[in-house]
Amino acid sequence: MAKGANVGVAASAVRVELGRRSGPGVPDVDASALLLASGKARSDADFVFYNQPAHASGAVRHEGRSTSGGAVTDTLFVDLARVEPAIERVVLAASADGGAFGQVPGLYVRVVDAADGTELARYESADATVETAFVLGELYRRQGAWKFRAVGQGYDSGLAGLARDYGITVDEPRQAPPPAAASAPPTRAEPVRLTKVTLTKAAPTVSLAKQGGTSGALRVNLNWEVRKQFGGRGSRRARGLDLDLCALYELTDGRKGVVQALGNAFGALSQAPYIHLDGDDRSGGLAAGENLTINLDHTDAFRRILVFVTIYEGARSFADLHATVTLQPAHGAPIDFSLDECTVPSTVCALALLTNHGGDLTVQREARYLVADRGVSPQRTVDRAYGWGMNWTRGRK
Repeated sequence: MAKGANVGVAASAVRVELGRRSGPGVPDVDASALLLASGKARSDADFVFYNQPAHASGAVRHEGRSTSGGAVTDTLFVDLARVEPAIERVVLAASADGGAFGQVPGLYVRVVDAADGTELARYESADATVETAFVLGELYRRQGAWKFRAVGQGYDSGLAGLARDYGITVDEPRQAPPPAAASAPPTRAEPVRLTKVTLTKAAPTVSLAKQGGTSGALRVNLNWEVRKQFGGRGSRRARGLDLDLCALYELTDGRKGVVQALGNAFGALSQAPYIHLDGDDRSGGLAAGENLTINLDHTDAFRRILVFVTIYEGARSFADLHATVTLQPAHGAPIDFSLDECTVPSTVCALALLTNHGGDLTVQREARYLVADRGVSPQRTVDRAYGWGMNWTRGRK
């Protein structure tokens, strides 16, 4: 297709493939989509990108990246039948990190029928130069039917500038340094930070680096409320409910351990394990709850961190407990998620897994209730489930 051309889309759902060739000096490229009503996104929720990979309606989601030889493809799934009536356009865009689109060879967008893979449209971009964000095409409604238009419009303000242009509220970027010599390495793209990132089953992961959380303190909070009294008439037991927020850690030098109130293993921020647990809280209130802090200035020291919670006393399971986990980095938007209803006799719940991928910590929502075998501690149970391989002894607080 030529730039500006359009074609009808005779499919109820499509996959949009954004492809390019990789190689030395080629910037990293990420696909994104914006759902527009009257030319603007209605809220941050209408922006689907690496830190928010699924729309709440289920109509658009990022399906990930595949690499074959020197070809790289990012795929977006668009269920046209589920796009809300108020949405008139779905903008299909990409952002370059570490350079401009003039350095990206073989850039194209391809629309295929999700049912049988039939190609419906293809647009190859050949005129990109200094752009760091690019609208390759858009799906739009016309007289009750969907069409695809090849756009080929670029922005030199990156993904954040593209998002702001369509009405998305993002943090103001830092002032860019003056242009350097041609031999200087390219600067990284300014991260896009939404006002809040909510992890769900459909979109369970988020990159801290790509939303600005690369340094300072990352505070993890667990708060809860008891919907009903545990143990029927035993209200004293409900008032005495004691949950303990804990973290298993594995460092890049091979050291493993646990941060928890049990055994007074509260950790430290200025030395390994660079994780510290606050005092033991029994109220669960929004102003308090259980808190631990992770020092992101030492991200390179972490291989993985598993944040989990155990019931120390006051209940036999997490049933009827409404709990919310919030991870608040010093820089960037808070990340939160709620725990699902507990329907098993669980005394330990894996909350979030943080994994180091080349210096970037990825946060993955676990929200996984585990059931301990008779005589097996909650800590040993979560260790077995995640293969930590530690030796456990009895402890108290």
